[in-house]
Amino acid sequence: MAKPAPAEVDAAALRRWLRRSLVAVAAGGAGAGSFDEAAAALAALREAELGLGGRKDVGGPGGEERAAEEVPVPEYFLCPISSRIMRDPVVVASGQTYDRQFIEEWFSAGNHMCPQTRQVLLNTNLIPNNLVQSMISQWCIENRFTLPPIENQEENQVINSEQKTFDEIFKKISCSPKIVERKQTIKDLRLLTKRDSNFRAVLGERPNSISKMILARSTQGLQNDPEVLEDMVTIILNFSIHDSNKKIIGDDSEAIPFLIWALKSGDMGSRSNSAAAIFTLSALDSNKEKIGELGAMGPLVDLLDQGNIIAKKDAASAIFSLCMLHENKSRATRNGIIDVAMRAIDEQLLVDESLAILALLSSNHEMVEIITEFDGTACMLRAIKDSECSRNKENAVVVLFSICTYNRTKLKEVDADECINGSLALLVRNGTSRARRKAAAILEKMKRTMHNRHSSC
Repeated sequence: MAKPAPAEVDAAALRRWLRRSLVAVAAGGAGAGSFDEAAAALAALREAELGLGGRKDVGGPGGEERAAEEVPVPEYFLCPISSRIMRDPVVVASGQTYDRQFIEEWFSAGNHMCPQTRQVLLNTNLIPNNLVQSMISQWCIENRFTLPPIENQEENQVINSEQKTFDEIFKKISCSPKIVERKQTIKDLRLLTKRDSNFRAVLGERPNSISKMILARSTQGLQNDPEVLEDMVTIILNFSIHDSNKKIIGDDSEAIPFLIWALKSGDMGSRSNSAAAIFTLSALDSNKEKIGELGAMGPLVDLLDQGNIIAKKDAASAIFSLCMLHENKSRATRNGIIDVAMRAIDEQLLVDESLAILALLSSNHEMVEIITEFDGTACMLRAIKDSECSRNKENAVVVLFSICTYNRTKLKEVDADECINGSLALLVRNGTSRARRKAAAILEKMKRTMHNRHSSC
């Protein structure tokens, strides 16, 4: 049952209550009580912050709080997570805007998707939304509304404690004479890095810790333990969620080779979490290059082909992110990604991810030739006709456009299908803006080809 929220509880306490509730829900496995508690905390905080009029005016002359006439707050000024006016609006990879504090907490809880669109994000980079910030500032001036300062006092109070705990844990992992204690400490570290964003941040001040942990695995009794391997891989994954840790882990001489080794040699849990860690680290271009050069693409493609559904998704996300670097496109193709992706589409497995990867690869002539060899024309036409997802249709027509550009003999096959199904014409009317452009360009190519054919008769 959700705990009551007495009126005298101050807003800072309510925010802490809400954060704890949301972290418990986001971590997974939460019962109904956790959801009820989060809802109660949010309702209490909304009442405390906004009141019945939907807002609170603070910070008048002399610092006194004063009531103000009711003025509706524009909806797009409110953070979708906190339902409060955004103090530091930022844009995530999906294009949605959130208040920095609350989206950082969302990412720190281990979430990799946009809270609103549920789209899996290619990275967790945050870009300041200066336009919305300016509009909020102007609105506050016009309505004599003062936003409360951004809180950071609580984090400053706990940082010393986190550092002490961090040092004690890594000392036990490296130096404890008892194997059982080392194993348990590694499990404790896995749990801490999952739950505590402040703890993850300490890695910035202890950049050699990942190497020390990996080297500790060479101890007899740890070396061949699959649970220890999965725990260590997951620890690196959890650390990588913190943005500033991505470069630290990428620069660590042991970390990426260890993840690639786990991709090849671990059980399915270790391989899946290793792929997820590589995906998160690949948000940095410098890491994309290192990961590709060190040979991650082959085991990632193997995992996409042979893994369970969760592992396949992790592998697909990592491959897509890595292939944003041109050199990695060639590596993926050499390791058979086109064959694997085409079969996945035919088997109706990971269609979204496979089409996205093929669309990314289709800017290269040689890769398009390989796609064509795997009956890519018919496959893309089926996806355009049968898929209910507008993004899938877009990716399929992007690939089809490249096929028709590099191999004009395929226009006849496309024309025959269009006469029966009219899929491209329908896409021109109802598709995304990119899909409409590509579909119209294919139709124009077919029109010119048919005209030239008749003219030559």
